[in-house]
Amino acid sequence: MFEKLKKRWGLNSNTQIVIIFIVFGITGSGSLYISNPLMDYLSISSDNIILRIIIVTFIYQFILLIVAFVFGQFKWFWNFFYVKLFKKIGLMK
Repeated sequence: MFEKLKKRWGLNSNTQIVIIFIVFGITGSGSLYISNPLMDYLSISSDNIILRIIIVTFIYQFILLIVAFVFGQFKWFWNFFYVKLFKKIGLMK
């Protein structure tokens, strides 16, 4: 299974895959953890699930790059996710 991921994602080692999974895990948990105080600060009820999803989505993007930087995977996340996303929506050529 790791061999398929390494080939598809252009990775060099199994360690890099594990680090990327750790980055995803920390980012997901962190964005949910940060969303509660932010919603309280903005006076948004925690029952409002739609706004919570929107807030978590935006927070996730920022935390992903920060955590990726800390783990030394910033370049991979930037190229793999953001450049592809920007190209798909027409912001980059």
